[in-house]
Amino acid sequence: MENYEISDQFSLLAKLMDVHGENAFKSKSYSIAAFNIEKIEIPIRNIPREKLFSLKGIGESTGKKIIEILDTGELSALKTMIQKTPPGILEMMNIKGIGPKKINVIWKQLEIESLGELLYACNENRLLLYKGFGEKTQTNISHAIEFYMNNQGSYLFAQIEKYALQMDAALNKEFKSFKIQQTGLIRRQMETIDLIEWCTTAPHSFVKEFFSSNNFELIQESEDHQLFKGVENVEIKIHLTAEDHFHQQVFASSCSQSFLEAWIKEFPLSNKIIESEETIFQQAGIEYIPAYLREDPVVIHLAKNKKLPIPLSLPEVCGLIHSHSNWSDGVHTIEEMAEELIKKNFEYLVISDHSKSAFYAKGLSHERIIAQHQYIDELNARYTPFRIFKSIECDILNDGTLDYTDDILTSFDLVIASVHSNLKMTEEKAMTRLIKAIENPYVIILGHMTGRLLLSRNGYPVDHKKIIDACAANYVAIELNAHPRRLDMDWRWIRYALEKEVMISLDPDAHDLEGFDDIRYGVLSAQKAGLTKENNLSSFSLARFEFYLTETHKRKGIN
Repeated sequence: MENYEISDQFSLLAKLMDVHGENAFKSKSYSIAAFNIEKIEIPIRNIPREKLFSLKGIGESTGKKIIEILDTGELSALKTMIQKTPPGILEMMNIKGIGPKKINVIWKQLEIESLGELLYACNENRLLLYKGFGEKTQTNISHAIEFYMNNQGSYLFAQIEKYALQMDAALNKEFKSFKIQQTGLIRRQMETIDLIEWCTTAPHSFVKEFFSSNNFELIQESEDHQLFKGVENVEIKIHLTAEDHFHQQVFASSCSQSFLEAWIKEFPLSNKIIESEETIFQQAGIEYIPAYLREDPVVIHLAKNKKLPIPLSLPEVCGLIHSHSNWSDGVHTIEEMAEELIKKNFEYLVISDHSKSAFYAKGLSHERIIAQHQYIDELNARYTPFRIFKSIECDILNDGTLDYTDDILTSFDLVIASVHSNLKMTEEKAMTRLIKAIENPYVIILGHMTGRLLLSRNGYPVDHKKIIDACAANYVAIELNAHPRRLDMDWRWIRYALEKEVMISLDPDAHDLEGFDDIRYGVLSAQKAGLTKENNLSSFSLARFEFYLTETHKRKGIN
């Protein structure tokens, strides 16, 4: 055991005590001990035990702990502290610019326990509401987290897409004498990516030479593929194939395993030379299935019966539902948001600022709701025929009730109900809470159903079918939150929702003007589920959306 290793244990113990908000005098003494131990020039393990206590800065308590470390290799006080610290909080200590006391505020006051949650909170400007967190600090923390997460090997689609496109352009330029095609998770528009793939007819030596000359490490090699990793910590797999099997390999590596197995069982892959991937479907006598739909084998039967959905496209989104202004935790004014959307030819904007329980997001009091509605009326008079709808993202409280009384809820054009607090729930608790909210007649949309944050937080457990059934029975639409860190509800459940005639609302949950562009990631996710413009609320024209709200309120018995 080297001195620095002993010092590190004391230093970590001091930091964790500060994170937990424990005795500041004790934590400082351990921090001083760590400093003094590292300055000792001879190995502590070689110092007689009885002389430890006479060393400068080493008192009786510290000395006993040093002996414990030397005898057992660990410090029990530190072990106990680590055990009662959430893993995400421990990981937070790796982020530059977040000291133990700031972590204490993040954990105890903001109730954040993972880096993904913290990054999302930065995007929502939630840190600015707490002492010690200015705009510059929040920006630095955000950048530091992104840098850290980009070195973990798994990425959101939105994080890795630009890199994948740049690499695709470089490969197509250098491999122009050969066939090359991007495949895999990126082509299937998966929400998280840990591997980028291409198929090529280039020789093994050519591929290896290209990547090694561009500082990529070869980490695996076989007759049919090579696997590389670059300085960006991204794994790249190159499928190596003969020219007469190129398109079969492109197809096979652009399917999920379950889809491919079902396909081969029904349509064994031919050894014939084919001219394109489309030829595979022509030979099978079925509609072409885009790569993003090659997940669930049920899609094969839809294609056989010519029932593939016409996928939702970005230009088919007519309005922006669920956006936050500077009345709560957004950056821009409602006026700025409306003018940006008018420039982009959208027909309407739904402002859904936070409700009063979201104090961290400057949730709206009743008085501020009245003021905001007056302001929106003035803007609507100015911007007609564009319309701004009066909405609220209303907190679903712990018992399933909403954040306002009925007389306040009735003042909104529509209510989006979401869970933002007490996320650690059993499935039974989560279901009771959500279904009670769904049954509230003022709820028009259920926001981000599970509260998940991709690569950071799984979200609370729910029975998706029961939630969807409850929404069907109560005329509640379900949000597909398009923020690339949420994409909640999960696209895998949208098909069941459509079977139950539940409307989906593809919403950006934007907190600034740039956030409007997140609808694109929602569209990519929606396409995987087979969502069409007919089933998506934000694809409704202004007139149709107004009619939908009127009819839904009537069905719920609200005038």
